[in-house]
Amino acid sequence: MSTLTSTPSPATTTEAARRGPRLSGLNWLVWRQHRAAFWTLIAGTVLSVAWMVYQRGQMMDFLNGVPGWPHPKASSNWDMKLSHRPLLETASALGFLPILIGVFIGAPLIAGDLENGHAKLVTSQSVSRVRWLATKLGVTVLVVVVGTAALSTVFTWWWAPVRTDANVLFWTDGSGFDNSGPVPVALTLFTMVGGVAIGMLLRRTLLSMVVTFGFAVAVQIIWSYIRLDLGNVVTLTTNKGVEHDATLPNAAYEVDRWFTTASGKLYGWSTCVNAPTDKAHAACVQQKGIVGWSVEYIPYSQMSAMQWLGASILLALTAAITVFIFLWGRKRLV
Repeated sequence: MSTLTSTPSPATTTEAARRGPRLSGLNWLVWRQHRAAFWTLIAGTVLSVAWMVYQRGQMMDFLNGVPGWPHPKASSNWDMKLSHRPLLETASALGFLPILIGVFIGAPLIAGDLENGHAKLVTSQSVSRVRWLATKLGVTVLVVVVGTAALSTVFTWWWAPVRTDANVLFWTDGSGFDNSGPVPVALTLFTMVGGVAIGMLLRRTLLSMVVTFGFAVAVQIIWSYIRLDLGNVVTLTTNKGVEHDATLPNAAYEVDRWFTTASGKLYGWSTCVNAPTDKAHAACVQQKGIVGWSVEYIPYSQMSAMQWLGASILLALTAAITVFIFLWGRKRLV
């Protein structure tokens, strides 16, 4: 008794090779299930990148027409704020990205499947809970990381020529610091994975989205308070009198300043300000023994290190939440 086996024809083999690799199994299922959100993110990324590339060209055309650029004269009367409004508006818009991805991608990712029973159906087959969670998170994280990394890279490139100019978008501003380098990727991942965990616990899509929105806003607020704490404060002290201001390095962020005496005693910057005359002011300064300024600042050179430190903290928190998701999901998912 002979067994017949079918051999793929050359035409079929050629056609399959032409189509290239395709998603299959769980990867295909996750992509198909969330393809609307994924394609929206991809399309938004492509359009945003094209917009930023175009606007960067416009900005460079403007800057090349500024007398003395890249070191314009102080007498050059040019309105950087107005000329770079697209940069400022884009930076503000990108600040909402972690919230949007957390609410519309993170929160429904698991909550939707738990609510409609799809999770129970999938995990009752030959697929384990851990593998299902890993695939859901893996595909989603890949799409989100690629998208946010592309946006961050192009925005950083666009902003780079004017990053040290406080009249445009200063480097310590959240709109600039949080949308360049590794920060947007880490911040978005933390918010998204937090939304996934919230959805897994609440098991209701709409409720999870509302709670995730509150969580994402809280993350933004807390992050804005600790952002500058990532830097090392440097102190500059002068002893040339109050008439000689303390000259800080280019683009340094001033944290605080005081008057200082020869013994090192500090007085607030408003000391002697209310003196009625210059003579009275000089007498007040002399009476208190003030000899100069003491200024605390964060140099611009620390920006990259601050961003990587902040991103590392956010990624560590993201990893901790991810571990929780797998530990919880392995036993209590359905």
